Amino acid sequence: MKKIECPGCAVEVDSDLDECPICGYEFPKQSWTVKVGVWLLILLMLTWLLY
Repeated sequence: MKKIECPGCAVEVDSDLDECPICGYEFPKQSWTVKVGVWLLILLMLTWLLY
């Protein structure tokens, strides 16, 4: 299982958790639309730079 470091208490926790079990820090979740939008912008910038 992938681990991430909690920015609130610096403890390594599982990446699939919504909040840290130690300090209660809530990890931000990005929606799939934001991820798709970022990739589309990158693709548009690359095609613009190549022409």
